Amino acid sequence: MREQQGTPDEAIIVGAGMVGATLAVLLGQAGVAVRLLDARPASLPDETAGRGRPGLRVSALTPVSQRLLEGLGVWPAMAERRLSPYTAMQVWDAEGSGEIRFSADQAGVPVLGHIVENDVTQAALEARLAALPNVRREAEARVVALGDTPNGRALWLEDGRCLSAPVVVAADGARSPLRALAGIETTSRETGHVAVVTTVRLERAHGGVARQAFLATGPLAFLPLRIEGRDDHCSIVWSTSPEEAARLTRLGPAALGEALAAAIDHRLGEVAPIDRAVSVALTQRHARDYVQPGLALVGDAAHSIHPLAGQGVNLGLMDVAVLAEELLAARERGVALGDARILARYARRRRGDNASMLALMDGFRLLFGARAPALTLARNLGLSGLDRLTPLKRVMMRQAIGERGRLPATCR
Repeated sequence: MREQQGTPDEAIIVGAGMVGATLAVLLGQAGVAVRLLDARPASLPDETAGRGRPGLRVSALTPVSQRLLEGLGVWPAMAERRLSPYTAMQVWDAEGSGEIRFSADQAGVPVLGHIVENDVTQAALEARLAALPNVRREAEARVVALGDTPNGRALWLEDGRCLSAPVVVAADGARSPLRALAGIETTSRETGHVAVVTTVRLERAHGGVARQAFLATGPLAFLPLRIEGRDDHCSIVWSTSPEEAARLTRLGPAALGEALAAAIDHRLGEVAPIDRAVSVALTQRHARDYVQPGLALVGDAAHSIHPLAGQGVNLGLMDVAVLAEELLAARERGVALGDARILARYARRRRGDNASMLALMDGFRLLFGARAPALTLARNLGLSGLDRLTPLKRVMMRQAIGERGRLPATCR
């Protein structure tokens, strides 16, 4: 295997999705020499993102994530394509009468968040990366081995090259190959759910309200999309049993629309799918270690979470904001970026928050999945009672929009 020649890399990021690309921008705009490795083939700029029919995969970005992306100069490019703000959330138990509603006014913010197609965020990040000369992006770059060097970590690629840097970051997804090469184990919990994802047109306007119904088989979310100025589309995430997911994805558009409308008590009138329905298996994972000497895990490589609260990508963006803050502070002091103490600080700042959110989502899933009559009654009374406690709701909303703990400077 041959060593890579040229300007030394200060950081290598493996994985160029939304989380890895955001970290590359954070470090690259601060002058760090970054190499961004993407296992996917090179692609032309996606001019179709945010135009016409919405993409199937979306994220609910919090105001804290918005501030991060605004500071990177990425948000305006996203806004030029398509953003769908939501100002309220409505959650109810389809097995009873319990219901709760949250509003941006109660939280003291303009919006609770934005539903954004993943392709829109990715396209804006890639445009920003293209303007950073010290970020080198490589496509079809697959890592096959991981080793140590006197000053950091080494990566061997499928094409025979060896790359090295003081710090290597795994941002390569829930099934992270780099995490496996590092020998970092995960604790895994099967959720028993498969997510059915599609996009629909509504008979009645959604009014900028995100809706979630807890059904006997799992939560169903109608995430509001604003298409060409109209509030008549939603992205659907229906987390349900594998058997029900298989049935739903076999339905024709009319039958699937009827099933969706009935599942939310026809609150939005008739529902018409405008795209295919696809299913995604849901497994909750948490890495036993976030760091090793010269190595850090971020995003889904460190933790993957049930989508019922839409927190997945927001947790990943917070990971990279904290990691970048620690790395840049170390660089300013002349400390090696892979210094174990620097990476340990990142792990301490992020592990607790991520673990709490994972536990909370698992608790919600189990509570609303319980069929015992006493639990059904208790959760319905709890939802309705909580709906009347505005101060407590305000605290919950501040947590949900990302205002938790010590935020990095780029997110304040």
